[in-house]
Amino acid sequence: MNRTTRLLASTLLASGLAAPTLAQDVPASANDDVLKIGLVYTLSGPPAALGVQARDGFLLAAEKFGEIGGMKTEIIVVDDEGKPDLAAEKARELVVRDNVDFVVGPIFSNILMAIVQPVTSTGTVLISTNAGTSTLAGESCNPNFYTTSYQNDQNHEVMGAYAQRQGYGNVFLMAPNYQAGKDSLAGFKNSYTGGTAGEVFTELGQLDFSSELAQIAAFQPDAVFAFMPGGMGVNLVKQYSQAGLSDIPFLSAFTVDETTLPATQDAAVGMLGGANWAPDMDTPANKDFVDAYIGKYGSVPGTYAMQAYDAAQLINSAVAKIGGDLTDRAALHDALHSADFDSPRGDFSFGANNFPVQDFYLVEAVKREDGMYGTSIKEKIFDDYVDNYAAQCKM
Repeated sequence: MNRTTRLLASTLLASGLAAPTLAQDVPASANDDVLKIGLVYTLSGPPAALGVQARDGFLLAAEKFGEIGGMKTEIIVVDDEGKPDLAAEKARELVVRDNVDFVVGPIFSNILMAIVQPVTSTGTVLISTNAGTSTLAGESCNPNFYTTSYQNDQNHEVMGAYAQRQGYGNVFLMAPNYQAGKDSLAGFKNSYTGGTAGEVFTELGQLDFSSELAQIAAFQPDAVFAFMPGGMGVNLVKQYSQAGLSDIPFLSAFTVDETTLPATQDAAVGMLGGANWAPDMDTPANKDFVDAYIGKYGSVPGTYAMQAYDAAQLINSAVAKIGGDLTDRAALHDALHSADFDSPRGDFSFGANNFPVQDFYLVEAVKREDGMYGTSIKEKIFDDYVDNYAAQCKM
């Protein structure tokens, strides 16, 4: 079912309701002074946990601000259902019919590549809070496209650097067969020069990994590196443990995180990953964010929530800086590029390609003192890291 939800964030907050409780079928405002934002996320199917975290992170910030950028704010939430064609259609509706000022999302790179042209060709700003394809970071960089996440390769480069440092010479690589999966293995190999026991691209959405696990058992590699977000990661981690492969180090990105740990729990504890942040990061802004998220939603936030929270902070800071005059596009882009807000992750700025310059970490899955599961920072791997494609951007 195609699902679109509208909510008037500032109106709900002004009335004292616990916004944003999603209010169905609220009519779009005709007031030109309303800031309109469309959220495009995967909110159904096995990967829904990722989109739900992102949506909730953005709406948490909207609740904090009340009026984003000092303007009455309407937020329209769209479920792309993980379907690029549907996502493109919904993105066009947001821009043409709803006249949104910003589109925020999506989770998956194939969805991003489907919506980037319909959104940005109209001059509307698209802010990705997760997907960050190599093409949009490099030769196809776009002045109307920003991301508050990363370039897809980067978290995987963390694990390549770790594998290299550990002296692994024979790593088995796994990822889904789509752009982000290809970027993940490319990123790992950017910082890892050892050998590979195997390199497998699975079907996107695959949930049975018995064939791949049989190969791992046969090859006995020094380590496994996997990128399997959402439900794919849950099944892979459980099946990995059940197959008796726990003696082979399991390295990942977006496979063992706050979206999968509630399901994998102890089966994943001790597994390592690459990330640009973790919930236990020691910054005042992060403590405020994590405490507010757990207090509202009763779960530990992951990077999907944090990066969407920052997208709302980015819009708030930029719109406030230009006094709500969205007709001055040059001023708006200057304000966006300045990234004048406190990110929970600490260091954050935009490079020339509108991708973040930030730090990256080795993280470990842990059981927290509050009994919930999350990731914890072990050490910093890259400092103020610029992605490998930024030099190709001629913007």
